[in-house]
Amino acid sequence: MSDKLLLKIAQNGIAGAIYFLLCLLLSGISYGPMQIRFAELLCLLCFFRPDFISGVTIGCFLANLGSTLGWPDILIGTAATFLSCVLISFASPRMLIACLYPIAINAFVVGAELCWLLELPWDTYWYQAGLVCAGETIAIAIGYVFFLLVKRNKGFFKVLQPSRHYPFKY
Repeated sequence: MSDKLLLKIAQNGIAGAIYFLLCLLLSGISYGPMQIRFAELLCLLCFFRPDFISGVTIGCFLANLGSTLGWPDILIGTAATFLSCVLISFASPRMLIACLYPIAINAFVVGAELCWLLELPWDTYWYQAGLVCAGETIAIAIGYVFFLLVKRNKGFFKVLQPSRHYPFKY
């Protein structure tokens, strides 16, 4: 195994561990109808390196193991994050567009999941989707601002080693 491959595996492990720990430490706001899962800002790493899809997805899977909604949340919630990461990596010409994918996907998917698993009336779907959208927007906005602030930090991007979208515009 090459040193570069080992470094990428280690970086993905770190990204997954950070995702999991953020959800664990902030569990009071990371789960439920009104959730602000700050770990979701790590999805934006996929904008710079598609290989982060695996690290972020594994971190989400591990975090969802602690969900009170059980196996459907483990599978569906992780799939929503995976899809978001894939779209961020391959369908986003700009960082701002990349931010829209996890917000929309989680709002629609997790909103429906909450109605189904919590046995809420389906006429509250848009309300549930709106709550998830609001929480996801907060988390992704923080990530967006973070990347804008470190945009000119060559040391940060030297460690990150982006394979695409660098340098980036908004």
